[in-house]
Amino acid sequence: MDEPELIPPNFLGLPAETSAYAKARVVVLPVPFEATTSYGAGTRGGPDAILAASRQVETFDPETGRDLADGPIHTHPSVAPALGSPAAMTDRLTAVAGRLYADGKWVLALGGEHSITLGLVRAAAKKHGRLSVLQLDAHADLRDSYEGSPYSHACVMRRIVEDGHRTVHVGIRNACREEIQFAEAHGLPIFWASKFAGSDALLEAADALEGPVYVTVDVDGLDPGVIRTTGTPEPGGLGWWETMRLLERVFSKHRVVGADVVELSAQGDAASDFAAARLAAKLVALALQSS
Repeated sequence: MDEPELIPPNFLGLPAETSAYAKARVVVLPVPFEATTSYGAGTRGGPDAILAASRQVETFDPETGRDLADGPIHTHPSVAPALGSPAAMTDRLTAVAGRLYADGKWVLALGGEHSITLGLVRAAAKKHGRLSVLQLDAHADLRDSYEGSPYSHACVMRRIVEDGHRTVHVGIRNACREEIQFAEAHGLPIFWASKFAGSDALLEAADALEGPVYVTVDVDGLDPGVIRTTGTPEPGGLGWWETMRLLERVFSKHRVVGADVVELSAQGDAASDFAAARLAAKLVALALQSS
């Protein structure tokens, strides 16, 4: 067989026979949306940076024994930003991702800022009902409003709680008093990085989940030594391998129905882009293994 002359511009650079939509079990959904970032910018370029880096990722996953080159994994066209408002973008994502879930796909979205998770969770809930949402993040994102918007990236988990879903927060290193009071009032488990990072007790976060699970990973949940280029970095984050062990535990104990990787800021840092792409590939490998 002749060597291909070009690498397909999709997730992992997969050939047409293992990346067509009809047979795909997993759909990668790029969402280059950025409207409410409040410190560093560049998340609109996150999806393209992850896709480009993914084409350098080894497709064989040693932990699951799966070769992602076998797919089937489809890369969806990028969702056009609704520039009018984050609320309009939420509705657009609910519709776009909802069609994928209706077709029986497992959806991995690539952001973009964290506000996109609300529409993605709403789409998953239409298919799967009430969810537990596992959030890996440096920040609780439980504010009622931030900088004048209830749809800010800093409010996304609060909106999800108000929609009736259970949330579990892991790797948190910074939260305002309002967020802590809201979490306490609603019984939301917070696994603070200062207490749990580097400890086997972090795996207990998987036990706090119930029912179908959606996983949202803000890359600032990982330590800046793993991923540096994100809009609101915080020191003292999760390590790579403890993050992998937690995700493996969650997928082994629960039915995970979808996920996203958000808040990578495209700044030309190959190490950060590659780590985000490896994280995305791990989520896909775990999804394929458990489905």
